[in-house]
Amino acid sequence: MERNDQDRIIRKIDLERFLSTIAPHPFPQASLEQYTTTEPIAATLLFLASYSNSDIVGKTVVDLGCGTGRLTLGASFLGANQVVGIDIDKTAVKTAHETAKRLKMNKNINWIIGDISVIKGHFNTILQNPPFGIQKRNADRRFLKKALELGNIVYSIHNHPSTDKKLMKLLGNSSNKLIRVSPSPFLQEYIEKHNGKIIAIYSMMMTIPKMFSFHKKKKHSFIIDLYWIEKCKKSDVL
Repeated sequence: MERNDQDRIIRKIDLERFLSTIAPHPFPQASLEQYTTTEPIAATLLFLASYSNSDIVGKTVVDLGCGTGRLTLGASFLGANQVVGIDIDKTAVKTAHETAKRLKMNKNINWIIGDISVIKGHFNTILQNPPFGIQKRNADRRFLKKALELGNIVYSIHNHPSTDKKLMKLLGNSSNKLIRVSPSPFLQEYIEKHNGKIIAIYSMMMTIPKMFSFHKKKKHSFIIDLYWIEKCKKSDVL
């Protein structure tokens, strides 16, 4: 599975197939909002970051709250120079490490068990699917703040701020469809407060299976927003 040719463009369907080989969390916890990023959503994020925006291939990348490593391993597969995956959950990181070992992909990946506050340094690109704040209010805010401390470019998934039936109809059942939307005023204010500038936001339909006892349906579809954010240069804020 290891990929050495950074000049070869990977087809999106092949990226999804690769992501489907990554093991999910064996014992997900509702309190940590451990919903696996689906293959279509992860592939769309990675494909956009890599081939539309040139933010993956040959870059240093960190995946904040990496879970079992779909975005981490996907970035490495696409040709990132160095990737770090960090998560507070030991079982998730152990699962990710075992998958990387099975796929012979540990050469340019570092795994860290710990809170995102422990990671320091600078990276070209930050990828994250943070907790939406359903269990703990505004849990995604500290991920955004940390992302803007660490990197130049951030790709971050967030819950859509409202039940938008018209948007849901436009998106349909496809997890591969993107619709450009306006930002949440609250997230926009927070991002700008922490020296970030929103480049674009894309809504997508995400579908997850029944995972916890409080889930009433066999599957649940909802809108997520992918934020593409750039850290402001000093000249931009003078």
